Amino acid sequence: MIDGGDAIRKLALNLARYSGLAPLARPFVGGIGAILMLHRVTATPEKPNSVNRHLNIAPTFLDRLILDMKGQGYTFVSLDEAIERIKMGGKGGQFATITADDAYRDNMTEALPILEKHGAPIAIYVAPGLIDGAVDLWWDVIEDIVDTSSRLTLTMGGKSTTIDCSTQGRKIQAVARLNAWLTLEVPEEEQGAALRELARSIGFKIGSGRQGTLMNWDELRTMVAHPLVTIGAHTINHRNLKRLSEIDARHEIGDVRRVLKEKLGEEPRHLAYPYGYASAVGCREVGFARDAGYASAVTTRHGVLRAEHAGFLHALPRISVNGRYQSLAHIRTMLSGITTPLANAGKMVVTV
Repeated sequence: MIDGGDAIRKLALNLARYSGLAPLARPFVGGIGAILMLHRVTATPEKPNSVNRHLNIAPTFLDRLILDMKGQGYTFVSLDEAIERIKMGGKGGQFATITADDAYRDNMTEALPILEKHGAPIAIYVAPGLIDGAVDLWWDVIEDIVDTSSRLTLTMGGKSTTIDCSTQGRKIQAVARLNAWLTLEVPEEEQGAALRELARSIGFKIGSGRQGTLMNWDELRTMVAHPLVTIGAHTINHRNLKRLSEIDARHEIGDVRRVLKEKLGEEPRHLAYPYGYASAVGCREVGFARDAGYASAVTTRHGVLRAEHAGFLHALPRISVNGRYQSLAHIRTMLSGITTPLANAGKMVVTV
C-alpha cells in the first residue's frame, strides 16, 4: 500500500490546477459522471501515521466534498441508477455515485450520517472471507508485525532473508518489502498461511488489535435495510483474481453472490474486483464477472465515466477519494477529466 508515484501525481494535479487547464477542459473531457471510491471514513484512525493512512479520509472532508460536487452540478445517485444513466449516455446531467470497498465499520458509524445529511447513496462491496475472519486484512497485519519487531526473517524456497525493522525509516522499507513478498512471491492461495506463519515466528497474535475494524453480519444486515445503501460483492476471499486459476477465479466471482444472499437475504448485482489494478484484473476476469450475471463491475483504474462505458459495464473506472488527495481542489481536477488520459497512457475511455 506504499505508493512511490504519489509525488508525481500530486505534481501533475497541481500543474493542471494552477495552469487553469482543468476548469477549461471539463466541458470537453469531464464525461457524464464519476464513481467515487472510498475505503475508510473516520475522524479517529487507530494509527494516524500509518503507512496505510491513505486509505482513510475524514468525515468532514466527505461532507465538504459532497457539498462541493453538488455545487458543481453533480447529482448523487445509487449505483443502480448510475448504470442506467450510463446506458442512456448520461442524459439528465452529470452524476456521481459513491462506493466503498471492504465494509469498514466506520462506513456505518461515521460516513453514513454524512450521506444521510446529503441524501447521497452508497454501494459497499463485501468480501465474506474478511467478515468471517477467514481472511486477514493483510496490509494492516503486516504493519502491525513490523511495528512490534526490530528484525524479521523470511524463508522462501529454502532460503532465509533478514529484514531490518529497527528504525522508522527501516520499518517503512520493511512494510514495502513484505507487501511485495506477500503479493508477488507467495502464491495467492497460500497468503493466509504465510502471513500467519510469519506472525507466529515472532509471537504476534493476528487479530488481537483489529476488533471491530470491519462490520459484522448483523451490522451489514442493518445496512442492507437502509434506503441509501446497496451491498455489492468483493469476491469471497479478496484475492488477486489474475493470480488464480480459471476455476478458482470463477468461484471467487460467482459463488460470492450465493454466499451474500444466504447471509444478507439479497443477491448482489454489482462487483468490485479486489485491488482492481492492471496486475489484478484484465479481460479474462471481466468476462467472468459478465458470465456471473452482475449488472456492473468496477476496477480501481483512474477515470471519469463517458457515454462509451455503456459497452464496458464490467470494467468501470473510479475516482479514488483517499488521504493522499484530501483536497477539494485535487478532486475537482480529477473530475474535470484532464487527469484521465494522463493516468492511462492517453486513453479517454478507461476500461482494462
